Amino acid sequence: MAELTGAVWRKSTRSGDNGGACVEVADNLPGLVAVRDSKDLTGPALIFSPTAWSGFVRVTKSGR
Repeated sequence: MAELTGAVWRKSTRSGDNGGACVEVADNLPGLVAVRDSKDLTGPALIFSPTAWSGFVRVTKSGR
């Protein structure tokens, strides 16, 4: 995906040592947030708008 060129991927600090079953997030690109499976670095990524991603994180943290 050309739009992901330059993405800086990071794992959640809550990922822990769970055998690699993690997601990675790249939020350094203008206008999008990408999420991918850490076990499949060349596989597909989900793309969110920054607003949609912020909403997802907020709802997830609230436990709803």
